[in-house]
Amino acid sequence: MKAFKALMITLMIAASVSVDAQTKNIEGIDFPTKLSINDQNTVLNGGGLREKFGFLDLYVGALYVPAKTSNADEVVMADENMGIRIVIASGLVTRDRFIEALEEGFENTTAGKSSPNDVEMFKKYLSDEFVKGDEILLTYHAGDAVYLYKNGEQRGTFKGLAFKQALFGIWLGGVPAQESLKEEMLGK
Repeated sequence: MKAFKALMITLMIAASVSVDAQTKNIEGIDFPTKLSINDQNTVLNGGGLREKFGFLDLYVGALYVPAKTSNADEVVMADENMGIRIVIASGLVTRDRFIEALEEGFENTTAGKSSPNDVEMFKKYLSDEFVKGDEILLTYHAGDAVYLYKNGEQRGTFKGLAFKQALFGIWLGGVPAQESLKEEMLGK
């Protein structure tokens, strides 16, 4: 019986070590170090906290790419499988505030192309309220579209590379949502 207990404890420790090795904690949120996008493994490039006024935590965002890079332009312009995972870190982030920030981001993005219809589609796809802990996943499938998920449920798609460039430009473009988050997503 002692041997069985020792074996079980050893297995539990081994399992916890392998789980820890497969995630990275960013600002209190666990992010997998690998994410399958369009049947291709991507790697966690980096991530960080989006703040407002220097003290209000909004969300934690992370970038997944085929191979680690610190070149924002390459990420934004690339027609490769990649993604951005956002986890809401504050109950103050409402659906309306998130959409408002998205609209501002599309206005400021320095790459690609989006339309007012794209923002309307985001509003439609994200019609329910946000709560702390909600997860938004934006994955780009090379040559196809951006797929929008909320809490693991696919909500919609946005066709074309130009839209992906505009969307990823919100965080990684010349006028990012937050410069420090851009740097952290690029692993700097």
